[in-house]
Amino acid sequence: MMTENNTKQQVREFYDQIGWSQEDDGNYQNARYEDLRPVSREYIHKTRLRVNQHLLPSGKYLLDAGSGPVQYPEYLTYSEGYDYRVCADISITALQEAKKRLGDHGLCIVADVANLPFAPNAFDGIVSMHTIHHLPMDEHRAAYKELYRVLGIEKKAVVVNGWGDPFLMKLVEPVIQLGRVLTGRSLKRGQKDISGDDATGTFVRKMNARWLKNELKDLFPIQIYVWRGLSTRFLRWFIRPQRGGKKLLQLAFWFEDRAPRFFGENGQYPMIVFKKDQ
Repeated sequence: MMTENNTKQQVREFYDQIGWSQEDDGNYQNARYEDLRPVSREYIHKTRLRVNQHLLPSGKYLLDAGSGPVQYPEYLTYSEGYDYRVCADISITALQEAKKRLGDHGLCIVADVANLPFAPNAFDGIVSMHTIHHLPMDEHRAAYKELYRVLGIEKKAVVVNGWGDPFLMKLVEPVIQLGRVLTGRSLKRGQKDISGDDATGTFVRKMNARWLKNELKDLFPIQIYVWRGLSTRFLRWFIRPQRGGKKLLQLAFWFEDRAPRFFGENGQYPMIVFKKDQ
């Protein structure tokens, strides 16, 4: 049974044994919780590249905190202007896979995001993708504090996580539930829903923008922008190629770009951006 006391051990074991194992289609097991259908491909691609809007374009060391295997091509672009990408993860399997992709550009180290083994001001940029929500709740603040500590002066960091029950996705949930009933796909008692973003198979704790701003208000200022407003659950239920799905996603991306703070706080996936001024 998973508890907050043995969270990190359980997360490490999951990703070493399951999450970062490749399946027959060449993707990692963890990719089943992403929408990889062709109709969503352009939208997914462009949202992943949003991280580059906030990082400094070049430097010596970019820290990838909770790097995983750096599994998507867009993730590789984050460190293109840096001499080295330092991948820190608690999963040995993740780091082995990351090294295959990065070669000499990648420096890999087993590390806990909430207790980083690096000197203050060591990095010219930081990214952290879908990592902090795997920590116990009492370590979320510590993880952000550690990222800020190792970030260089006048440098920037981007953290991507998911919100729990975001406002915009909550609005469509009754429609999804009705759709389950009408299509005969209602969940049986005890059955898990694997159609959404939280079906990770391991420990996840997601909060909301108000909670995060309150947690970090006495540490350093943050800005919240949209990474991806729509959840995997939404995409799989409502986006269909035969119903103009690609055009709908182009429109969604357009709206997100014009109201990045609104969709960042109320959509599914935010970018938490911060800069170290001194």
